[in-house]
Amino acid sequence: MKLSELKKGDRAIIKKIDTDESLKSRLVSFGVARGSELSIEAYSVGNQTVEILVDGTLIGLRRSEAVDIEVEKI
Repeated sequence: MKLSELKKGDRAIIKKIDTDESLKSRLVSFGVARGSELSIEAYSVGNQTVEILVDGTLIGLRRSEAVDIEVEKI
């Protein structure tokens, strides 16, 4: 399942980040890494961005970035 498929309030564990190294490095610096637990906090109007909460940090991702993150819903 892709991160972009989750709904507000859903929780998941990151299984794989399938993107270029520069974005992967940026995500890891925010705590978004394989094995991390996250929750979906909000979507923007039009679902162009998603806010996720990872280890107490609120992070905004573009939809194009969220489709590259594979998760397992919990």
